[in-house]
Amino acid sequence: MESAPTIRLCRLRPDQDADVPLPRYMTPLAAGMDVCAAVAQAVTIEPGAIVLIPTGFAMALPPGYEAQIRPRSGLAAHHGIGLINSPGTIDADYRGEVQIPLINLGKTPFTVRRGERIAQMVINRVFQVQVQLAARLDDTSRSSGGFGHTGV
Repeated sequence: MESAPTIRLCRLRPDQDADVPLPRYMTPLAAGMDVCAAVAQAVTIEPGAIVLIPTGFAMALPPGYEAQIRPRSGLAAHHGIGLINSPGTIDADYRGEVQIPLINLGKTPFTVRRGERIAQMVINRVFQVQVQLAARLDDTSRSSGGFGHTGV
């Protein structure tokens, strides 16, 4: 079995955000680490609104890895809170603050509070491929069959 990669995290405002938990797995077999809000004060997201929520940390991923930011299922199911670009990708060479673009798809305002778990972060191995221009592609049983081509 391959050993787990190491990611380095850096608190960007250590004096102000020491109380905000860093990303962590909440159960032994969790695929994603919960990410918490580092808002200075509660932020209310009105229905249909998009708000960029700070996390207070930056990170260094090893080459060949990405972090995917995904919605938390409980916030989505109970409050209609999702991510506007789900999943969001953080590349291995990004060193800025991880911020979470939440959208309120629900019918009522939702308030994000300091330290609240707002998203999940899943670390994945990725490959950069070589692109080759071709005059024609080989046929498959699907070929150009698109959305819904196999039925409902």
